[in-house]
Amino acid sequence: MTATRAKQDARRGAPRVLHVVPALFGAEGGIVGGAERYALELARHMSDVVPTTLVSFGDEERRETIGNLNVRVIGGARYVRGQRTNPISTALLRELRGADVVHCHQRHVVASSLSALVCRLTGRRVFVTDLGGGGWDISAYVPTTRLFQGHLHISEYSRRVNGHETEKRAHVILGGVDTEKFSPDETIERNGTALFVGRLLPHKGVDDLIRALDAGGDGTSLEIIGQPYGEKYARDLHRLAEGRRVTFRQDCDDAALVEAYRRATCVVLPSVYRGMYGDETRVPELLGQTLLEGMACGAPAVCTDVASLPEVVEDGVTGFVVPPNDPAALGEKIRWLREHTLEADAMGRAARSRVLEKFTWGQVVRRCLEIYER
Repeated sequence: MTATRAKQDARRGAPRVLHVVPALFGAEGGIVGGAERYALELARHMSDVVPTTLVSFGDEERRETIGNLNVRVIGGARYVRGQRTNPISTALLRELRGADVVHCHQRHVVASSLSALVCRLTGRRVFVTDLGGGGWDISAYVPTTRLFQGHLHISEYSRRVNGHETEKRAHVILGGVDTEKFSPDETIERNGTALFVGRLLPHKGVDDLIRALDAGGDGTSLEIIGQPYGEKYARDLHRLAEGRRVTFRQDCDDAALVEAYRRATCVVLPSVYRGMYGDETRVPELLGQTLLEGMACGAPAVCTDVASLPEVVEDGVTGFVVPPNDPAALGEKIRWLREHTLEADAMGRAARSRVLEKFTWGQVVRRCLEIYER
């Protein structure tokens, strides 16, 4: 029997898994965000092992196939209390009936609570992963923790901040990177640029990163890749960037993103609990996906000692962890990496090794499937 035939036979006898996420990842009617990418990539890699469907919501009905993954976008969904992150439709019920296992992404949305209730009533296994965000949901008034047979957290920090340290049904599955796509290229020379990738929001600390260029020395430049989420913050970032070596880019596909990671001296995620306007963000990061992507491309990482980020970056080994709201500390570490190229290269190799050891999608899929079967 060939390996392909054996894999097909194994898929036929495997449980049918349905992933439910409020919005699909992607530029065509989707959202370009870490949570949406997480759900899509997990489902895509899981579909190579077991029959898998990803269901999401949008303005128009759509079905497509990505590799072995079946994708359905439910069109014409209602948005609970007008919240675009909280769609619901009765069409979801038909999708639930075709699954043996349901994995919801985003805990505090009506679609997840409804899925959990239906699965419990019909004898299906149901799990949930908190990817941040959410909206109005009955979980604000009635405990829904035990509706789910498992809470699959993407970091130890996520498990802790959700109060699940002693909860037996809470597990840490971590996050993954496509390490074939996000990989180093030894023919590309790193160019002394610090790179930020992510949404332009105050809790991401991008303003601190721009200020850090003053401590980084005259040779330090910064590339910022991400969509602005708020005119005031975007305007203030551009004002801060005046007279400094800063480049803003909004629209990058994965190929352009990989190229940016490969040529950057380091990838930086300077998230904060308190933003530049004094606003507090209790849970600024549940994982740090862009750090993992940059590390997979052989870039050392610089992050703040905030939320889950120290779980990703080993201080002094794969990069540096600095205090939040400290532009001088950020700039000093960026400058050190730019001026110590041999040591920075070694950190980059260690960074990719760490991703390969802990943060591949194959490992995340295996952890999920083991938990589904318990």
